[in-house]
Amino acid sequence: MYYPKIKQKAIDLRTKGYSYSHIIKQTKVAKSTLSDWLQDIPFTPNKYTIETIGNARVASGKYKHQIRVKSLERAKLQAEKDIKSLSKRDIMMLGLGVYIGEGSKTAGITRISNSDPKIIKLTMEWLEVSFGVKNNQFKIRLHLYPDNNEKESVKYWSKHTGVPENQFFKSTIDKRIDKKFNNKSKLPFGTAHLGIKGFGDEKYGVYLHRLIMAWINRVLC
Repeated sequence: MYYPKIKQKAIDLRTKGYSYSHIIKQTKVAKSTLSDWLQDIPFTPNKYTIETIGNARVASGKYKHQIRVKSLERAKLQAEKDIKSLSKRDIMMLGLGVYIGEGSKTAGITRISNSDPKIIKLTMEWLEVSFGVKNNQFKIRLHLYPDNNEKESVKYWSKHTGVPENQFFKSTIDKRIDKKFNNKSKLPFGTAHLGIKGFGDEKYGVYLHRLIMAWINRVLC
């Protein structure tokens, strides 16, 4: 996940008719990421692009872009037809799949970590629908690097998850000497670790983790 301003800069440059190679130089973003960001942006090369890469390459690029746009639109329509609305069981299995990949499997702690707010939000919906967890039970601890702004990061995650700021624990700042500190462009708001407050209710404590692990074992057996 890149800083939002970098994504907006890439979109602005593409809208103005610049090529991927030029945008990569300006943003330091991988081409695969740009493809995800800019796949729906109409491409009309500007004078600089034409002079830099030539008419033939511009024409080829426009043709490939049109094919990609049509393919993406067809895929979106197919997805809408295939999935439609999600049932309670759909959410249960989808959330379980996310937990298998991103959730804590040890220490009897129900926790999931991710840098994408959509994944955290999906997990919250899963816990609400499948286990009856309430919003005031969610707690978040952020894992940040020295170049992250903790206050901005908490506001960002609170806004995108709906978890109030007073339900955030003090963030963990990763200062290990073997880690690179210039992670702001890739993880501008760090990684969120979502957990649950049981408020003394056993079913939201260690039993919840045991139930989730039982589900996982049932699915993977």
